[in-house]
Amino acid sequence: MSRSFLESVDAQFARAFGHLDLPKGLAEKIKITNAIFKVTFGVRLRGELMSFTGWRAVHSDHIEPVKGGIRYSANSTGDEVEALAALMTLKCALVGVPFGGSKGALAINPKDFTELELEKITRRFTQELARRGMISPGRNVPAPDMGTGEREMAWMADEYRRVSPAETLNAAACVTGKPLSRGGINGRTEATGRGVAYVLAEHLETTEGNGALAGKTVTVQGFGNVGSYASLTLQTEFGAKIIRIIERNATLENPEGIDIAALLTHRAAGEGWDSFGGATVTVPDASDLCAPCDILIPAATENVITAQNASQISAPIVVEAANGPIDYDADQILAQRGITVLPDLCANAGGVIVSYFEWVRNLTHMPFGLMERRMSQRRFSDLADLIEGLSPTPIPPLMRSRLEKSGSELDLVRSGLEEMIRAAYRRIAERLARQPNLSDLRTAGYVIAIEEVALAYRDLGI
Repeated sequence: MSRSFLESVDAQFARAFGHLDLPKGLAEKIKITNAIFKVTFGVRLRGELMSFTGWRAVHSDHIEPVKGGIRYSANSTGDEVEALAALMTLKCALVGVPFGGSKGALAINPKDFTELELEKITRRFTQELARRGMISPGRNVPAPDMGTGEREMAWMADEYRRVSPAETLNAAACVTGKPLSRGGINGRTEATGRGVAYVLAEHLETTEGNGALAGKTVTVQGFGNVGSYASLTLQTEFGAKIIRIIERNATLENPEGIDIAALLTHRAAGEGWDSFGGATVTVPDASDLCAPCDILIPAATENVITAQNASQISAPIVVEAANGPIDYDADQILAQRGITVLPDLCANAGGVIVSYFEWVRNLTHMPFGLMERRMSQRRFSDLADLIEGLSPTPIPPLMRSRLEKSGSELDLVRSGLEEMIRAAYRRIAERLARQPNLSDLRTAGYVIAIEEVALAYRDLGI
């Protein structure tokens, strides 16, 4: 029987602690969840009172606010939320954003409710979180996760503003992942998937050289927000070939590469998978995950690769775009087989990095680049004039235009995301190179993150 998600996370903590010289009490403090709140509340819908159960876990508040998404899934449990909160602690510590780890969930299937019903449920859940201090710009900042998005974050921010009038000035910072019209930031929706592409590119450029992603064949399991943006970025910016997409109700294959932009347009038009002409569409099978490719990207949910199928995985590189898609035992099997795993605590950290940018933007009440945009344009225009004055050949108009162009907010967000997430990968790769006894990138990442949390607790006198 496979380990639960929480059991896998606990086992990985234990493995990492074996490489660290921490007092037993401090190690236990770092591992355990500080608090988990379970709430059951009623909402009157369809002429009757319906009850809903939700959770919000705070894994570590060594630094505040704590940060983590809220997912809507009928299969959510308290244990799952604890595991996800622990990963958020490690993720934030590894990439260097000043948040502790938190996570939340509501045990519902969003497809069972109308938009108006979901709004009523979300607003009631927000009220319950606010009563317990589980949503606040300075204490606990949710974000989208599986089953939620910009819409739900807008409802939560609006409801928080209504029930917390003292926080009106900075209320928008109570959640991230909001629509642009409600204080969101350009680039947040794509951030997790784009970050996956950056981490994979950094790994391959480090091991194989620049341009190593071009032509690589990729299987993506899960074509939601993360899987679709990872696929699009890998194909359009790095030249990878997405040859297989595995969804719950269909597997799409094209050995020459699926046109991801065309597939997204097809889906946005409300068309089914079967009518997409750019791939062969079949009924999904467990063997699809094990089909030959250069890179496998599980981008759906946890415990997809277990001890039962790890020995059949054929891809030499697995990138954890989802949280916990490989359980602890499968992780050991893949390592023994020489398969490289780019772990979730780095690979899918793009979302929390750009959430940090959004949170800062909400607190400063100023768009990124506003103060320096015109100054930068003038500086580069002067530089272009100087170059032309020193050369008999004028600068081509297109090149001059590029020199004089200042970065948009989206450009700045993408630049910051790429810098931070590539640096996080380099941290774990360099640590593994210095300490090969750590065995794999995941353990190296855990060790680095735990050291950061331990230092914070020691500085607090704990």
